[in-house]
Amino acid sequence: MGQYASTKDGTAMTDTAIVKYLNERIPRYTSYPTAPHFSTAVGPATYREWLKGLPKADRLSLYLHVPFCRTLCWYCGCNTSITRHRAPIERYVDSLKQEIVRVADLAGSRRVAHIHWGGGTPTIIGPELFRSAMDLLRDQFDVEPGAEIAVEVDPRRLDSAMAAALAVSGVTRTSLGVQSFDPTVQKAVARVQSLAVTRRCVELLRDAGIQAINLDLLYGLPHETVGSCLATVEAALTLNPARFSVFGYAHVPSMMKHQRVIDAAALPDADQRLLQEQAIGDALVRAGYMRIGLDHYARPADSLAQARLDGRLRRNFQGYTDDPADVLIGFGASSIGLSRYGYVQNITNLKEWRERIDGGELATARGLALTPDDGLRGEIIERLMCDLRVDVPNVLRRHGFTPNYFDAEMAALRPLAADGLVRIERGVVTVPEAMRNLVRRVASVFDAYLDPAAGRHAVAV
Repeated sequence: MGQYASTKDGTAMTDTAIVKYLNERIPRYTSYPTAPHFSTAVGPATYREWLKGLPKADRLSLYLHVPFCRTLCWYCGCNTSITRHRAPIERYVDSLKQEIVRVADLAGSRRVAHIHWGGGTPTIIGPELFRSAMDLLRDQFDVEPGAEIAVEVDPRRLDSAMAAALAVSGVTRTSLGVQSFDPTVQKAVARVQSLAVTRRCVELLRDAGIQAINLDLLYGLPHETVGSCLATVEAALTLNPARFSVFGYAHVPSMMKHQRVIDAAALPDADQRLLQEQAIGDALVRAGYMRIGLDHYARPADSLAQARLDGRLRRNFQGYTDDPADVLIGFGASSIGLSRYGYVQNITNLKEWRERIDGGELATARGLALTPDDGLRGEIIERLMCDLRVDVPNVLRRHGFTPNYFDAEMAALRPLAADGLVRIERGVVTVPEAMRNLVRRVASVFDAYLDPAAGRHAVAV
């Protein structure tokens, strides 16, 4: 493991101990408990009390969801709506601003350490609305001078006016969707985007003063091969990004009906997905990037790499992050927030979300109140996902649990240890570097909610 190879006919050559786990469906663990376990037991009234009860010292991270795109990418797993008109976008931003004011009234003018705009395509709202929304955030909250402000960007849709608006609004980092530069793959997923178009976007952003640029890549797409993945990496490296996110395509047509358009017969099998992931990762490491957790790569001087080295790496719904905030507040349809009390998620349906907000209410649809057990397991899982290592006895002591609390889970790890997925020494669980691909499988042992038969999650690699 850690090396990739194939036979002459292209059949993957992988360790049999790894192959047996490749097709298991495991959560990505961007939260614990994971979102499928949220319920309507947590609604607007609960969220209102949680906001009012936040400790004064808590710093905030703000996530703003813009669920609009001009065209639909068939691989997409996000909550988004296709529109070519301005009116629904303008109505949405107006409601978004109302939600910001309402939440700020309840939570108070607190310090904000991180802001992230996601989607959809957040830049679809245009320069004026983006600037006005950022001005409102600064008016309602105490945005720290050094706060990171990140925005997801579709390189096919960015112009110089929007790049300038991002810079003027204090944006410090942008994430650009690339997925693949292979024309055959792009056509198969309805996402045609040349290297030249992407380069032009990067130039616009850097000319405006935004230097920190991340690129997102996908493996496991229809018609992708190890060769096409390596060609994409080679092209992407010419753009000199600060970070890469490398995700495996999750083909779940039962949940994402538009994915039914994708030819399932053209999808790489589990062995090929593994080879693609390994090839991309090894190429990025050779190019000087540091592996961060399961699927991120960063230049050694980047803040994410520094957080990894310092033990400050965290994981949330945006993936791996160095966000230091205590509380995540989500704005917009389907957005998710987290405080020490629990998770909350807004209504997903755009019309219902807007009606709730325009009616003067919070738009909370569901959530989950965290128990002490949830907090304990959440830390175990997060440390495994971030550090590939966790001192289980130490975490148990800090949370006030007895030393034998995880006896069943530690016993369940032994078969994985026999297969080489983990090492266990005096309660310290370590995932070897060569097995980082399967860290989600190791973390799942501590997931008290997981139903392996549900089939709702992505495959392990």
